[in-house]
Amino acid sequence: MEYLPVEVIGNILSRLGAARDVVIASATCRKWREASINHLHTLSFNSNDWPVYHDLTTSRLEILITQTIFQTNGLQCLSIIMDDVDEFSAAPVIAWLMYTRETLRQLYYNVRTTPNINILEKCGRQKLEVLVLAHNTITGVEPSYQRFPCLKSLSLSYVSISALDLSLLVTACPKIDFLSLISLDIAMSDAQTTMELSSPSLKDVCVEAISLDKFILEADSLEKLHLKDCTLEVFELVGKGTLRLLKIDDVSVIHLDIGENTENLEVVDVSNFTIMWAKFHNMISRSSKLRRLRLWGVVFDDDDEVVDMEAISVCFPLLSHLSLSYDIREGALQYCLQGSFRLENVVVLELGWTVITDLFSHWVAALLERCPNLRKLVIYGVVSEAKTHEECNILANFTSAIVRLMRKYLNVDVQFEYE
Repeated sequence: MEYLPVEVIGNILSRLGAARDVVIASATCRKWREASINHLHTLSFNSNDWPVYHDLTTSRLEILITQTIFQTNGLQCLSIIMDDVDEFSAAPVIAWLMYTRETLRQLYYNVRTTPNINILEKCGRQKLEVLVLAHNTITGVEPSYQRFPCLKSLSLSYVSISALDLSLLVTACPKIDFLSLISLDIAMSDAQTTMELSSPSLKDVCVEAISLDKFILEADSLEKLHLKDCTLEVFELVGKGTLRLLKIDDVSVIHLDIGENTENLEVVDVSNFTIMWAKFHNMISRSSKLRRLRLWGVVFDDDDEVVDMEAISVCFPLLSHLSLSYDIREGALQYCLQGSFRLENVVVLELGWTVITDLFSHWVAALLERCPNLRKLVIYGVVSEAKTHEECNILANFTSAIVRLMRKYLNVDVQFEYE
């Protein structure tokens, strides 16, 4: 160990991350001490890493963090995550940010202060590439002054911000390619009912637990879009057909528009979502490169609607992974499976139920016949603790049907996932 260069020791200490571990390790000898001062590039203070953080007074904790940070030179990644800790004074927190701002590349910041600190003002116009903020308030964004020329990733969680300031903040990040918005408190002015975000560089957007009347996202380079637990009247994506992955999970939206240029879509994953099949299919029907389609726990807007399997086979010839779970009705099942379609490239088939009926085994058998190159079948089901005699019979009949099927399809690996 005595022959290790101090730069290597600095990398070792940086991999430890947690400030407490770094301080202990740096006390090994003078060389390790030197490495912690001049070659440490990652430092993390997380109240969940060490229970003692919760036992210290706020002032003592401020002193501890200040002493540790000020004994380093050239920090590139600083994480200060103080959940369930009383509010800090603004002065020491400003000192931490000002001391590290010129070398910092990544900042993970969840600190409540009195008064509130304008993080953008302290970190703008520097080399910051990753900014993760939680439980903070952002006001008065000035793109010309609070500019982030190097920022590539921005994550905001439980942050209070106006729709205008959020739009200006995204504009102030010319190189941003990842944006995550989770449980934001978005203030809308009386004259503004629409939130508009525009960025030519964005490639990956995740929006979770947000309620808005109208959300317009203009992103010419967007490749991944994930909407989760959102309530929206209107969502519109304006782009140039670069979207490759669309994921919608437990979203309520009246009007959804991802544009007409969907030919590059490779993955569509929709769960716990009410759809109008004709409209939804029309939205993704040009996605000839689609390889994975998941419609899980979906509810149809019209009781007579059903997933048109023949349309899927025609529009998505490269489809290799198909996942379906929705209520099956007898008339709808016949319509769903009509025609002579074949899913030639499907090698993984996932099917599920929430309430099992005798129709489910017929559905499984019919789809197996249409997937000649299938390698893996996964059955997902919900089994209640209190089962009636009829439910037991249905489950028993389904088990017998699957056993008979598997004798016919010996080359298919079958798995069961019950909850």
